[in-house]
Amino acid sequence: MSLLTDDVKKIAHLARVGINEENVASYAQDLSAMLDLMVQMEELNTDGVIPMSHPLDPTQRLRPDKITETNQRDKFQTLASQTEAGLYLVPKVLD
Repeated sequence: MSLLTDDVKKIAHLARVGINEENVASYAQDLSAMLDLMVQMEELNTDGVIPMSHPLDPTQRLRPDKITETNQRDKFQTLASQTEAGLYLVPKVLD
């Protein structure tokens, strides 16, 4: 797929991106090459290929799910200006 300079200018306008007039031809060539690559990739047979969430397929180190702190709700609520039934009361923001 080949983009014209007018196409690049229109894309830049829609994206609200300022580009220099002398770079428009270069952008048109680069964007056309990217679109050609996407067309090639679309033609590939991907049956049986398992989608990956990340190209490097990293594994996360997980910690054990254990409670390590004591409940300090009462202590923190003594610092609050207003509480009721274990909840913090705050001024109404929206009408």
